[in-house]
Amino acid sequence: MPYQYTVADRFCRYVQIDTQSDPLSDSYPTTEKQKNLGKLLVAELLAMGIADAHLDEWGYVYATLPANSHKNVPVICFCSHMDTSPDCSGMGVKPLIHLNYDGSDLVLPDDPTQIIRFAEHPALAQQIGNDIITASGTTLLGADNKAGVAEIMDAIAYLLAHPDLRHGTVKILFTPDEEVGKGTANVDLQKLGAQFAYTIDGETLGTIEDETFSADAMRVVIQGVSIHPGFAKGKMENAIKIAADIVAQLPKNSLSPETTEGREGFVHPTRIAGTLESAEIDFIVRDFTESGLAQHETKIRQIVQNAIAHFST
Repeated sequence: MPYQYTVADRFCRYVQIDTQSDPLSDSYPTTEKQKNLGKLLVAELLAMGIADAHLDEWGYVYATLPANSHKNVPVICFCSHMDTSPDCSGMGVKPLIHLNYDGSDLVLPDDPTQIIRFAEHPALAQQIGNDIITASGTTLLGADNKAGVAEIMDAIAYLLAHPDLRHGTVKILFTPDEEVGKGTANVDLQKLGAQFAYTIDGETLGTIEDETFSADAMRVVIQGVSIHPGFAKGKMENAIKIAADIVAQLPKNSLSPETTEGREGFVHPTRIAGTLESAEIDFIVRDFTESGLAQHETKIRQIVQNAIAHFST
């Protein structure tokens, strides 16, 4: 049966909805605007005929594609997250489709200094002749993970359009706040009712990952002592300097995303902010074992203690 694939159209529609999560928020989801995409996805699933599609109070989308096979097969789930990274703006995204890519550098028009250079991105060689979607230069695109969302939505549409393809029950789960480490905080696994789940995320065509890292977040809060500079000798404790010293003591050639690969863990500062009187440093810590996580977190604590001792003498 002929089928008009909708994945690119869906993707370009979804990325224009700002769903940036907020690591500093205590609400759940961390930003209410994430529900805007959730509501759209529910409406599209209902329009397809997925009768139980709904958005819950926490911002999760649940839905079920009923089985059309009489075989006793496991219930599986396809999952993707709707939020985008807080590191770059997700507002006003303008997706650009570069048709029939020819191997040239991609200059992003809203900021011509942003150039995706063929020589710097070997993966582009595998895309010659394909269409490539980018942002316009001033925002995040949001392919992580609205590409996965669009793929799941099109896959469901395809299965509904081809009932001759037999399958068991398929559960659908779209989550908020993955980018800030809270993506599964309020998932109702009993309601989901799946025996196995597959996260659909961006990678090289045909890639399947069967394990992932464990991750923690750490926040170091430094309380300084603010004294008028004219009377500060022996009294002032500058929180900015202490924070800078902590970051400067992090390993230069190991334990960081830019120096590790494979199953090596890392410690990654993602935010530093403050004044003379107080400062904060946010870290993400990753490893493939819980003992590795504990070792990395102990390392951070040791660095903090060294910095405090240095500025207290």
